[in-house]
Amino acid sequence: MSSNDSIKKTLIVAFSLCIVCSVIVSTAAVMLKPAQEVNKTLDRKRNILAAAGMLEEGRSVEDQFSQVTTRIVDLRTGEFTDEVEPGKYDQRKAAKDSDLSTVLPSDQDLAKISRREHFATVYLVEDAQGEIDKIILPIHGYGLWSTLYGFIALESDANTVAGIGFYEHGETPGLGGEVDNPRWKAFWPGKKVYRDGDVAIGLIKGSVDPASAKADWQIDGLAGATLTARGVTNLVQFWLGENGFEPFLNNLKSGEA
Repeated sequence: MSSNDSIKKTLIVAFSLCIVCSVIVSTAAVMLKPAQEVNKTLDRKRNILAAAGMLEEGRSVEDQFSQVTTRIVDLRTGEFTDEVEPGKYDQRKAAKDSDLSTVLPSDQDLAKISRREHFATVYLVEDAQGEIDKIILPIHGYGLWSTLYGFIALESDANTVAGIGFYEHGETPGLGGEVDNPRWKAFWPGKKVYRDGDVAIGLIKGSVDPASAKADWQIDGLAGATLTARGVTNLVQFWLGENGFEPFLNNLKSGEA
């Protein structure tokens, strides 16, 4: 057998093996996609419940989430809308679509997100009397190395923080990555968002002095992570401000949402 025939057979075998492997991988990806989507949805629900301090380990997430109502808000008006379906709307994709988002001028882009989507998915928890008990809002913005994605939950007064959580980011472990630390997240519940009509909540350097007149609006900083801390302050202030959910929260309090 000539060397050319040997090389030809080797190439044929290698090519055939690549084709077979590609078919196997593609088939597996298609078959696993439904399960991946289910897990993705379940993880999102878990993070929403956790941010609101409602997650109970050992109990079905779906069962716990049954008390949460999902709605779509038009951020341009601050009102609920039926223009898009909550179950099919992808807020992150919408933020990249010029038809579904707006470019933010630099003086308004506090969270460094470039574009703000027209619609946002919000989550409401009602008490036994049908009154709103908690309001859970999606938030995102740039830190030091990455865009942080999470949720902030407010009590029924739309001013008191019930909790916060970030489910995706690329900040430095042990520094900016401390946004995942339960001890740090425990500083948020009970803090106030608005002071004299303005968003006043934010992280400070060091620890909050309980005797300070501003203590209700201050959160302990992230040691060694000044830029991440500043990013968290900026994104929270943006999304709870006039270019974020503030018009919606005002409408909700007045019954006009």
